[in-house]
Amino acid sequence: YSFYEKLKVRRYGFHGTSHMYVAQQAAGVLGRPIEELRLITCHLGNGASITAVQQGKSVDTSMGFTPLEGLVMGTRCGDIDPALVLYLMNALALSPEEMDSLLNKKSGMLGLTELSHDMREIEEEASKGNSRCQLALDIYCRRIKKYIGAYAAAMGGVDAIVFTGGIGENSDIVRRRVCQDMKHLGIEYDEAANVEHVPWNKEPPSSPHISTGPTKVLVIATNEELVIARDTKEILFE
Repeated sequence: YSFYEKLKVRRYGFHGTSHMYVAQQAAGVLGRPIEELRLITCHLGNGASITAVQQGKSVDTSMGFTPLEGLVMGTRCGDIDPALVLYLMNALALSPEEMDSLLNKKSGMLGLTELSHDMREIEEEASKGNSRCQLALDIYCRRIKKYIGAYAAAMGGVDAIVFTGGIGENSDIVRRRVCQDMKHLGIEYDEAANVEHVPWNKEPPSSPHISTGPTKVLVIATNEELVIARDTKEILFE
């Protein structure tokens, strides 16, 4: 606690504008006040985070003091044993700057595949039988499922899960892997609805829903710029 008092060390979290926007949009889609809902918003891009939104407020989020914590990302490692950092620094004689670069720029999907941090390339190579890309995809989606399960438990249930961000909005493969075998959380995955949300689909999706069960799963495009513009307007003119 002294570090919090003296150095402002705390859980800051990131992607807040995106999580807030899609949570509000989800409430509109569901036709319910956000104050009544338990939402899990998944912002999945090269950087990725998940937030538990209960009664309109963020009660937990996967990123912490920095954007390094949480999910496996494009080049960031996400959750690891903190003692591993000390071990690697000693074993490889790494400086703090070199360790920082390893954790933030050379890990994650790039570190697992040693090929790419671009999910499109990883999915393509996985479909061709590349075992490292298949493993990276498995780890990526399993980590998302673990956070969803943890946040649902922490909130005493979940009314809806939202996918957003470059990967969340465009990767039907990631959404499928995350949502399958989740009936215990009330998710009835709808494959036909899911594949409507792909970049090459010439027709706009008929619905944001990709689950027919009691727990709704939505694909909602984020709009962080709009949130920033609205906040700026409120500060300047209201």
